[in-house]
Amino acid sequence: MKILVVEDDSDLAQALASALHDHSMVVDIASSLREAMHLAIDADHDIFIVDRGLPDGDGLALIEFLRSSGRSTPALVLTAMGEVTERVRSLDRGADDYLAKPFSIDELMARIRALARRPVVRAQQISVAGRLHFDHESRQFQVGNEPLALTRRELLVLETLLLSTGRTVFRQRLLERIYGDADDIRSNSLDAHVSRVRSKLERSGAGVEIHAIRGVGYLLKTSA
Repeated sequence: MKILVVEDDSDLAQALASALHDHSMVVDIASSLREAMHLAIDADHDIFIVDRGLPDGDGLALIEFLRSSGRSTPALVLTAMGEVTERVRSLDRGADDYLAKPFSIDELMARIRALARRPVVRAQQISVAGRLHFDHESRQFQVGNEPLALTRRELLVLETLLLSTGRTVFRQRLLERIYGDADDIRSNSLDAHVSRVRSKLERSGAGVEIHAIRGVGYLLKTSA
């Protein structure tokens, strides 16, 4: 599952991203309304977690923008404004759920799971590129009708790249996604995982290629 976190408090945003990574989710972070709109347009997300008080406007403007453009992706609003009138305002302007600060990670995850059970999200549970299919619910890759055997870390590599197909994924993001906070990572470990995934894709005829962007990261795209 791919989540867009829109939060200008960098400490809270990183804490949320870390918690979501621990639950095998891919996370994009935006610290402003403008950045959030850019990411929301350029990438497909399953759920938006949106702070109300952003430096360049109210987070509800993002939700209204998405709804006006026909996007029904579930949105969970975070805010320090706990009054009933503000909750009603958020829901009336297109939010699907509301969580007042401070909140517990356990409650946040429960609300995300509830949103993920809704039909609009379940319809997005299969990601496709070339002949490669990924079922987010079973967390299994297939090429055509054949399963693609991957180790846990290989799966995380390919999932992260697939959810950003056609866009470069920075090396640091891949490291955080695959290894978390581990500090004993050998410099070539990521490259070794990517190399093995690339070989498996080639052998299976998946119709996708992983390209190394020197000094930056990796890019997955469909074969020419």
